[in-house]
Amino acid sequence: MFRIIFGLVFLLGIAGIFYLGNRLCKYPPFRGKKLSIRLLAYPVLPLLCYFAVKLLGISNFNIIVLLLHLVIFWLLCDLGFWLAEKIRKKKPRRYYAGITAILLTVVYLGAGWFFAHHVFVTEYDLTTEKKVPPLTIVQITDAHLGVTLNGEEFAQEMEKVQAQNPDVVVITGDFVDDDSTNEDMLAACQALGKLKTPYGVFFAYGNHDDGYFRSGTFTGEELRKALTDNGVVILEDEAVLLANSTRGNVCYIVGRKDASNRRRLSIEELTEDLDPSVYTVVLDHQPTDFDAEAKAKVDLVLCGHTHGGHLFPTGLVGVWFGGNDLCYGKDVREGSTFIVSSGISGWTMPFKTGCISEIVTVHVAGEN
Repeated sequence: MFRIIFGLVFLLGIAGIFYLGNRLCKYPPFRGKKLSIRLLAYPVLPLLCYFAVKLLGISNFNIIVLLLHLVIFWLLCDLGFWLAEKIRKKKPRRYYAGITAILLTVVYLGAGWFFAHHVFVTEYDLTTEKKVPPLTIVQITDAHLGVTLNGEEFAQEMEKVQAQNPDVVVITGDFVDDDSTNEDMLAACQALGKLKTPYGVFFAYGNHDDGYFRSGTFTGEELRKALTDNGVVILEDEAVLLANSTRGNVCYIVGRKDASNRRRLSIEELTEDLDPSVYTVVLDHQPTDFDAEAKAKVDLVLCGHTHGGHLFPTGLVGVWFGGNDLCYGKDVREGSTFIVSSGISGWTMPFKTGCISEIVTVHVAGEN
């Protein structure tokens, strides 16, 4: 599936280069020149995108991201100026669409850069009929270390997490990325180990955590060791009961293996022996099993994976074609609450358009 998507994106990028080159020929020094001169217009904008990517220090995949956004805005500007020409019944003396498109692309992706690199706190207030003492859960997901946050920057964001006074912190996958460095991974794990909570820090694997590391500088076992050495509890199709002598049974934390893992258990198998009177929180990286989780009558499911859509409108497309049950936000099905976070970072593209980077804080209030 991903190969098909990337193939289509690549083909669109090639088509975009021809379109932009053709449009650029409307400007000096290419306008009205012979073919050999006009052909020089075609690599100009791709080269500018290449140098912009190198200047920002981001992955080469973003060359295509920049080009596609420029193509889309240029098409819209061409359409807008054409409509204005028809309404005014007057042809403009100069071709303004290209300059307008470039400015719009810079502003739009500049805002996307800001929202990808600035982490907000999103809060949800939930109530339940179960006897749950006041409970604050903080969710971190999709750190993809090295994209917008290195290890030191991730540690700084943990100050926001601590400021929420969490009872428990949960990490719902994609903590690392293919290109995360060992240094960043260790620094981030140490930051998790410094968090002070009554019930600890719990971790469920995402698709980038489980079995990647083809180009990374550490192994999956080294990641596991770094997490556990810093007191993080890894849950792989496991459930733990949070309880103490003063508050009694607080809740279950159920950590699922990623949906890409063919050996993961069903949610029915994971919850069949749990006490139904105790509040149940499920950590499931990919938001793809809502119907089964609602049927199992779990209380709260926390997910990531979608990055809130990352680049508009990809999140909507994913839901329309059944790739995800929800792209972002909160949903309630048969009494079960589902929250999908846009994540504290994102995969390879340091832009977020139509969403933000976030830490999620969930306040649960039950019957006294």
